[in-house]
Amino acid sequence: MISARFAAVIHPFAEHIVYFALFAIPLSIVVFTGTGSIIAIAGYVTYIDLMNNMGHCNFELIPNWVFSIFPPLKYIMYTPSFHSLHHTQFRTNYSLFMPIYDYIYGTMDKSSDTLYETSLQRKEETPNVVHLMHLITPKSIYHLRVGFSYLASKPYSSAWYLWFLWPVTLWFMMLTRIYRRTFVVERNRFHQLRLQTWAIPNFREQYHSKWQKESINNMIEEAVLEAEEKGASVLSLGLMNQAKLNRYGEVYVKKHPQLKVKLVDGSSLAVAVLLNSIPKGTTQVLLGGNLTKVAFAVAFSLCQKGIQVTVLREDDYEKLDKSLGTTSEGKLVISKSYSSCKVWLVGDDLTEEEQRKANKGTLFIPFSQFPLKNLRKDCFYHTTPAMQTPKALENVDSCENWLPRRVMSVWRIAGILHALEGWEEHECGYTISNIDKVWEACLKHGFQPLTVLTQSKS
Repeated sequence: MISARFAAVIHPFAEHIVYFALFAIPLSIVVFTGTGSIIAIAGYVTYIDLMNNMGHCNFELIPNWVFSIFPPLKYIMYTPSFHSLHHTQFRTNYSLFMPIYDYIYGTMDKSSDTLYETSLQRKEETPNVVHLMHLITPKSIYHLRVGFSYLASKPYSSAWYLWFLWPVTLWFMMLTRIYRRTFVVERNRFHQLRLQTWAIPNFREQYHSKWQKESINNMIEEAVLEAEEKGASVLSLGLMNQAKLNRYGEVYVKKHPQLKVKLVDGSSLAVAVLLNSIPKGTTQVLLGGNLTKVAFAVAFSLCQKGIQVTVLREDDYEKLDKSLGTTSEGKLVISKSYSSCKVWLVGDDLTEEEQRKANKGTLFIPFSQFPLKNLRKDCFYHTTPAMQTPKALENVDSCENWLPRRVMSVWRIAGILHALEGWEEHECGYTISNIDKVWEACLKHGFQPLTVLTQSKS
């Protein structure tokens, strides 16, 4: 779908010249009469651009009460539905921005008011699957589709010129503290499924604050209940909206036992992707970083396959040994020597010192939600658990955080699979679904594993 921004400025060359000449008349007058100002010129250009884009956005966003409070406004400001008739009926509604001229010369389409009322009454599209994420940093708003499409189409990274937008960023931070509600980031379609991505207006650092834990959990709960009310069948929890914060979503299921929307944390698919990312023939894997539900499940599966799991820290060894029981006998070891491990499965909090001790050519495979920092030039790095999306997935115009275009995190894919397969159980808490079943379903629906490894350029 062509965006409103492009639809508003695509014209024949001659029409561009005419538009430029017409819009330049008011500017030329104030310049030559010496009555102009920078504020007046900037305000005029901003108003023209805003109205032009609004008229081509293809959905009605001016509420009826605006015209009820000030009826003459209908003669000096057009609506998207008013201008849409010019493109469908051609010989009506010629006015750009100010319909008064169509009223004067009798060129207003008689169905303008009816179409406006009908457009407002159109029901909101309800999602089948909701993916609940959150903002990473205050500047990440610019990397969403509601920000800059140029940045949204590329993996998330810091850009120096965004520092000049700090006044806007600060205003946005204040707005998120006041608004405190989720908002829609993206809408997609996959076959018959309507997919939506919602964002909670909180940043990554806020999730580490103990005093904000209750507030964040309340917002997540409100989002779950809103998805339930809208008729969504599945809600997947992304990034830090799961984990210890709410026991991987189990808190909401226990609090609302009659919940119809299925909560999915995506851990089963994450385990499946990690196991299939390990090169064939591997006999030993090092497990490092902060251990999560996914890490425990991966360690259990590796021990079952006869692959030795080495850990760096004594407390991690004790936790895993207690959790795995007899499955770990002879396959779970603690070692300070890294020379024999060429495959590292790593989570958050892997220290720089630990990473430096890896051998040259080591393959780092993150099981965490966030990618590793401080990359080494002589090692290889896999992405966070993710898969290539099928071509049937529509409207994928932006990147999901740091992932490449049309690559989706497994936590988001898991919710889609849950809906496609019609699975009736929640996937949350500390339980893991059948890994083989989840993996086969993923491949069946066209999602493909990533095979490209990234070598550090730092």
